[in-house]
Amino acid sequence: MLKTTHLLIALPLLVISIFLESCTPSTTSNETVEVVEIPDIYTKNCATCHGADLKGNISQSLLDGSWQFGSGKNDIMRSIKFGYPHHGMPAWGGVLSDDEIDSLVSYILSEEERLGVSKPPIPDTLETQDYSIKVDVVAEGLDVPWAIDFIGHNKALITERSGRLRIMENGVLLPDSVVGIPEVRAFGQGGLLDVAIDPNYEREPWIYLSFSHGHGKVMEKGEEQIPAMTSIVRGKLIDNTWSNQEILFEAPHETYKTAGQHFGSRIVFDPEGFLYFSIGDRGTSDDAQDITKPNGKIHRIYKDGRIPKSNPFYNRPGAIKSIYSYGHRNPQGLAVHPETGQVWETEHGPLGGDELNLIRSGLNYGWPVISYGINYNGDIITELTRKEGMEQPIAFWKPSIATCGLDFYSGDLFSKWNNKLLVGSLKMEELQLLDIEKDRMMYRQTILKNAGRVRDVTTGPDGAIYIVLNNPGSILKLTPQPAM
Repeated sequence: MLKTTHLLIALPLLVISIFLESCTPSTTSNETVEVVEIPDIYTKNCATCHGADLKGNISQSLLDGSWQFGSGKNDIMRSIKFGYPHHGMPAWGGVLSDDEIDSLVSYILSEEERLGVSKPPIPDTLETQDYSIKVDVVAEGLDVPWAIDFIGHNKALITERSGRLRIMENGVLLPDSVVGIPEVRAFGQGGLLDVAIDPNYEREPWIYLSFSHGHGKVMEKGEEQIPAMTSIVRGKLIDNTWSNQEILFEAPHETYKTAGQHFGSRIVFDPEGFLYFSIGDRGTSDDAQDITKPNGKIHRIYKDGRIPKSNPFYNRPGAIKSIYSYGHRNPQGLAVHPETGQVWETEHGPLGGDELNLIRSGLNYGWPVISYGINYNGDIITELTRKEGMEQPIAFWKPSIATCGLDFYSGDLFSKWNNKLLVGSLKMEELQLLDIEKDRMMYRQTILKNAGRVRDVTTGPDGAIYIVLNNPGSILKLTPQPAM
């Protein structure tokens, strides 16, 4: 049902396993035995697969600290209610009520706590189809890090969602953050988001930031709220100070939303010198279909903020002229193919339906009219998965993995992976490698699992793969193991 490597077949086994092991008496007569009452709901529905002691039977243990489909209480409840049939986990929503599922999950988590079950440590090595990999933790103690990019071989910039821009130099995270970066509206999923270095940094030393920008105040549900929208700026780093800032994109303030979700946002550059950035639907899904609104879109501008006249809606009255494509839910992955220059995107679906898209000018990617997902509460968003005039994803994930962070590998250390796509996952805590041929995904493999929520991934100038983990707030560096 829920674990990392093996598929769960039935929920009943989970509950029975925990209860039976807990209730097994000791053979030593003078030993005090703690008897834990096993809920009937577990015994009847879960124990056959997950064992009476929760340590596994047909399916994997529930007490090894590793969860395949998310470790949060809501993740586990959704796993039980809706199931993952393709992974061998049936849906129990038609058998158990929400209250019963809630009590079952509370019991499982309480057993984890009682037995001191903890998350496995980050591994030192990984084995993949092509490489044995060394894993190094190069930075720790970050506050919800969101993105990383490099200035040369020895310096990297890291954003923290709370609003700090950090410097890692010669493999050491400096204690002081950059002074003078723009004020961000850090709430919900918003804050300081992406950082990108100008591809011609030696001649044009610009650094680009995306962040949630707040403006004004409104009354909502009896409380004063600050509306916000994703904004793009650039500036220069002089000593440890943010200088020469220029605002490249700031949406009309009347389009700002008080919702705390779906800001996007990534920044990439194509070979022609265009800058692309993403904005999520900001929790207002219908806006994704409205080209007079900035949210739910991929935008294209020049690096100095000018808008190309070749943009598809440049001459459309009332349209946001920077829009390049629309119908997106929450794009938190953007990458440019190193050979073709094509822009690729990953976006969060709801419950199911994360997408990998090849972004083309003026096209409609369908949200919320078409989707391969349903609402988090099980409600149907749309009956349609296809519609004329709307693009199909190159691939989609069902169940959702919460795609985040995207990069085409390009380097010497992992030469077999050149032009393959690295995809981060928040919910499943994975790093996946996708083989892309033209506009098709040929196969995918999981490189890293259960180290933490993968927020960003990038190829460093040294050819190593750098991974940003939200929890714990750390940066991993992957390099090939030397041949023995």
